[in-house]
Amino acid sequence: MNGFMLSAFRLLFILLLLLVVPPAGAQTDWRQDIRQWLTVEGDGDGADADDVLELLTDLAESKLDINHVSREDLRRLPFLTDQHIEAILEYVNRYGPMRSLSELQMLPALDADTRRLLVHFVTVGGSAPAAPGSSSSFVPSGFATGLPFLLADGRHTLMATVRIPFYRRRGDDDGYLGYPYRHDLRYQFVSRDRLKFGITGAQDAGEPFFANKNTLGYDHYAYYFQLRHQGRLEQLNVGTYRVQLGMGLVINSGFHLGKLASLQSLGRSAQGLSAHTSRSSQGYLRGAAATIRLTDGLRLTAFASYRPLDATLNDSDGTVRTVLTDGYHRTASELDRKHNTYLTDVGASIALSSRTARDFSRSSRSFLTLTVLSSHFSRPLQPPTSAAYRRYAMTGSHFFNASLAYGYVNSRLSFSGETAVNGDAALATLHVLSVKTTDQLSLMFLHRYFDRRYTAFHGYAFAEGGAVQNEHGVYAGVSWQPSRSLYVQAYADYAHFPWLRYQVGAASDALDFTLRVRTLFKYIGLEGRYRYRLRQRDDADHTVLLNHPEHRLRLQATVSVGQVSGGSANGSAALTLITQADGVYLPAAGSAAEASASSGILLSQQAAWQHRWFRITASIAWFHTDDYDSRLYRYEPSVLHDFSFPAYYGHGLRYAFMARADITKRFMTAIKIGTTDYFDRAVISSGLQQIDASSQTDLLLQLRYTF
Repeated sequence: MNGFMLSAFRLLFILLLLLVVPPAGAQTDWRQDIRQWLTVEGDGDGADADDVLELLTDLAESKLDINHVSREDLRRLPFLTDQHIEAILEYVNRYGPMRSLSELQMLPALDADTRRLLVHFVTVGGSAPAAPGSSSSFVPSGFATGLPFLLADGRHTLMATVRIPFYRRRGDDDGYLGYPYRHDLRYQFVSRDRLKFGITGAQDAGEPFFANKNTLGYDHYAYYFQLRHQGRLEQLNVGTYRVQLGMGLVINSGFHLGKLASLQSLGRSAQGLSAHTSRSSQGYLRGAAATIRLTDGLRLTAFASYRPLDATLNDSDGTVRTVLTDGYHRTASELDRKHNTYLTDVGASIALSSRTARDFSRSSRSFLTLTVLSSHFSRPLQPPTSAAYRRYAMTGSHFFNASLAYGYVNSRLSFSGETAVNGDAALATLHVLSVKTTDQLSLMFLHRYFDRRYTAFHGYAFAEGGAVQNEHGVYAGVSWQPSRSLYVQAYADYAHFPWLRYQVGAASDALDFTLRVRTLFKYIGLEGRYRYRLRQRDDADHTVLLNHPEHRLRLQATVSVGQVSGGSANGSAALTLITQADGVYLPAAGSAAEASASSGILLSQQAAWQHRWFRITASIAWFHTDDYDSRLYRYEPSVLHDFSFPAYYGHGLRYAFMARADITKRFMTAIKIGTTDYFDRAVISSGLQQIDASSQTDLLLQLRYTF
């Protein structure tokens, strides 16, 4: 291991010495700012950090022109509230095009955090505002003239990433059918955030490459074509794509935010179509989808999809026992389950709005959306229902869902809701009310009711239980900024589960409370967060429910020197230091024979330094937890499209180093090496993943060429 480490660091040092090409200018990593907003960092509150960051990675590469942006464009940024969006559109409409992003400070509705995030994803473009109902004035309005224009004015990007392990898993020697390297290759063409197409090939470690069932090379391909804002055709997607409609009760194949991030966006849910560009083999649709503007206030979205699924099958009749979502195809048995079932989806949505994209004759906006979805599985779903908690699981081949979403928005108040039914006439409903009482104080209230009989394969919404089924809950949150440098956020969420759940043999309850306090000064930011969660589970004899409380605390200090509000180092060096302490305590539940208290602590330090074209990041974390239940999570910077929110448990040390160089405007290279040393074990993991060592080291290499 020491030899490997020495060779790796020697290689890194040589690469750094070679980076002597004249600099090309760069901005600070937007992910450094977004992590302050996406505070979940894998701590289990339900936010899809990977999907959020994948979406924002694409938007950071293809920035929105704030002078020609529509309401639908801005809704793609999940950290903006409805009030933020209305304020931006109204400012451009009233005062004309922005000359600089510094003008964002003129909008009282935008706090400092929102402005700092926004500048990473928008730019200042042309001077002529868009016509009402459209989204752009400088892109030709017709398909025939617009597409050639966009093809001649775009940017091609080639990117390759490989993860090299400096260890052997048991499956690498006997069990896995492929090489121990994870790698992916991406090609993408982008033009003015109007045209995008490309292909992503991805391979997990251990999966066969140009062998076995993967005769076409990679185990997973995402291929996509997206055209936006061509006359009445607002968006066209062909290939792999994602759909988010309403509040997710019928279909949300994109992502949803966690409870604290939902409070920061005041419950607004992203909507519409987006290209699926990531290496993830789950959650997408494959086929075609389009949104057409029938009139200025009426839009039709329709989609059709036919895609393969992995599933375990019942031996007796070949029906589906379980739909698999891990995406691994490393062994003969995993390959046997690959793409053995197909899912067909056909759906449509018609949305009516009282206000067009740039119509400010009204001070408020209301909307109404009807969504229908029909799904068919090539093999009937027949999960085992002998266990009582599975009684209402999805069974059969054909499924139908329909919903009506509705809402009202003005500068101070936002109300939105969705009510859905499935083919069995079971009901699911979700409503959100947010009130901005002053520029400093916002309140949010959410109510949800999901019948135990309601099922939606693509449903994905705000929920404690992880599914749009068997839950009745209420949520209340508050955001308060008593001064320019002090932010206070808090929420309380209560959920009741009327029917049985896994390891819960009776009706049960859950409680979740979080308090977050932040202070921001010129160079220093301090944050404290406390979270209390209570869940109920069966005792060892399955005779009574026990309360399982959980206390989590985070303290963080951030020091930033050399940065400006626009997000760039402005030609000078920028240094960011993040010191963080995390702790968890789980009191004993039941008698001492059944359970004992557990706790854990994680101390970490991260340093990031950037000088124009060159950026380095180093981090170290020490962790000590009693068991897996007391695990802790921490965000770790990585290369593009690689998102790291690992769980730490046991006793050990994690240290990592990353360097990125934008050598020219066309060529970027990045390298990351990380090691986890465990002090309490001689073997890591188990089964085919077992590593016969107390430490593991991975090297990530990435190259990107743009032309």
